[in-house]
Amino acid sequence: MKIYDIIKIKDLEIFANHGVFPEETRLGQKFLVSITMYTDTRKAGMTDDLTASIHYGEVSRFVDSYLKEHTFLLIERAAEALARELLLGTPHLEKVCVEIKKPWAPVGLPMDTVSVEIERAWHTAYIALGSNIGDKERYLKEAVRALNECRDSEVVRCSKFYVTPPYGMVEQDDFLNGCLELKTLLSPEELLESIHEIEKNAGRERVIHWGPRTLDLDVLLYDDLVLEREELCIPHVEMHKRKFVLEPLHEIAPYKRHPVYGKTVREMLEDCNA
Repeated sequence: MKIYDIIKIKDLEIFANHGVFPEETRLGQKFLVSITMYTDTRKAGMTDDLTASIHYGEVSRFVDSYLKEHTFLLIERAAEALARELLLGTPHLEKVCVEIKKPWAPVGLPMDTVSVEIERAWHTAYIALGSNIGDKERYLKEAVRALNECRDSEVVRCSKFYVTPPYGMVEQDDFLNGCLELKTLLSPEELLESIHEIEKNAGRERVIHWGPRTLDLDVLLYDDLVLEREELCIPHVEMHKRKFVLEPLHEIAPYKRHPVYGKTVREMLEDCNA
């Protein structure tokens, strides 16, 4: 579990135009915004260098201008949009908690405030890539490019591509396989939707199980998450059995541990015969 240092901005007062009722967006009202930023302050603490930390003054001014320049019906939406922009635009910021309080909420009853508080962070996912139809290398490279061009994601590193025999249905051409590490703000479900769209754009058709395909993208790992749903299982249920997955993954993350079996990628590769 990663340990963070914390920088806090508490109850920044902002007059802005958010709300469901027309008079709220027309006349505006007061909001109190608190930002908790998770980062590593060690270098700044040792060097006294502000650029090694997060400038809370600049963050405060950004929050003020962003919430004044944009109008949202729901403070849930305002918090979500603000958290995303902070993570995308603030160097050294790994995770953020955003709380937006609404002191003048029009509920017709005495109360102090109503608020929404959310926590969002960068996540690390590992994606397997495969192709065995047409210009395989082009399909894989375009998939890497598409993932890197997604505003909410960044490709950190990518393995070389390996020629591997087909798995399952063997009467087909050899595969070209690889693996990449992805830094992303997307949830697992959003990431799955994104890679399905990339597969679709590459002409992928889900007709034959383990059959030929222009592009195959699989989420192998997502942080240390264990998720079991009908449409998505993380870690990928077959990854520890597949050499064509483990070889490229080992190239970029040999000491990453499987969150269920506890083995490193190197150990799984040594145990794998498929």
